[in-house]
Amino acid sequence: MAKSNLRAQSFVTIMIVIAVTALILRILIEQVVKINISQNESNAQSTLKLLSAALENYAKDHLGAYPEDLAVLSETTPPYLDKNYNIELPVKGYIFSCARIEASGYSCSASPLKCNVSGQRNYGITTGGIFMSEDCKKRSEDK
Repeated sequence: MAKSNLRAQSFVTIMIVIAVTALILRILIEQVVKINISQNESNAQSTLKLLSAALENYAKDHLGAYPEDLAVLSETTPPYLDKNYNIELPVKGYIFSCARIEASGYSCSASPLKCNVSGQRNYGITTGGIFMSEDCKKRSEDK
């Protein structure tokens, strides 16, 4: 009887250790996800500001006219951008697009690939460098 009592105590001890380990892992994983989201959002903001600066500089050099296509910014010599950000590939958890880009102005955005996993905010920038952001949950609730 003493042997089975000892086995029961060992089993309970193992279960407690597993539960505590699982709790610690959960907390650590949440922190890693928060840090990743923060880095992705920071990158999305700076990339949109980079796009806006390139578009504004192009307009300044071309009598106030913006390019008709974002690809032009990476094809000029010297280039205004190092690459074309308007292709539909995610960059660090965000998808960048310019819904409106014409000679009179532009409107570009960055949306997280998956809300609350790769980012928590949608960002936008328009002609003149006007920057906007909103919670990505809000946008999905509006649909």
